[in-house]
Amino acid sequence: MSAVRVGTSGWSYPSWRPGFYPAGLDPSEFLGYYAERFTTVELNTTGYRLPSEEQFRRWADQAPDGFVFAPKLPGGRLRGLDVFESRVRALGDRLGPVRISLKSPRDDGAIELLLGSLDPSLELAFDLEHPSWDGIEARLAEAGAVRVNDLEHPARFRYLRRWDPPDDAFAESVRRAEEPVYVYFRHGDEPDAPRYAEELLSRV
Repeated sequence: MSAVRVGTSGWSYPSWRPGFYPAGLDPSEFLGYYAERFTTVELNTTGYRLPSEEQFRRWADQAPDGFVFAPKLPGGRLRGLDVFESRVRALGDRLGPVRISLKSPRDDGAIELLLGSLDPSLELAFDLEHPSWDGIEARLAEAGAVRVNDLEHPARFRYLRRWDPPDDAFAESVRRAEEPVYVYFRHGDEPDAPRYAEELLSRV
């Protein structure tokens, strides 16, 4: 089995207390508690407002060795890619894959701009929601990137996002992957995501 990292989409949810976080746990301690149980987390806040380098350093300081953050890059915001990269680099060795979210129909020019502007050493996972993007997987693989939730085409790693609990078929697909796998369960008001993540970890 390849290396598997499992986590959730974000961690800063007071509604997960109690249920996942202990009752009374201060929100400033959420990340430390979370990072004792999982080895990765999606950083969704970066898709709305880019934090300062100091904020990224603070997050990195709260996480143990081996823990990685997966920051979100809104693919429709093509200006300032150099600033985005320099800021997330402040995570140091806690920087994991970058999820690039594109909700618009297919635009190969945008893909080429993103691939050409970001350091190829980054693990780039393209979250492409519109069906017109089908068939882009080979180009992404050529650049060392991957499409989110793609397990079929060649890739140097896998990036999976899921709302539902891990059924047998999903757990088996993660176990069978030959590449490193990142799995993130998407959050809701109830602490289902960390529960699903713990369940998957017990099965892989």
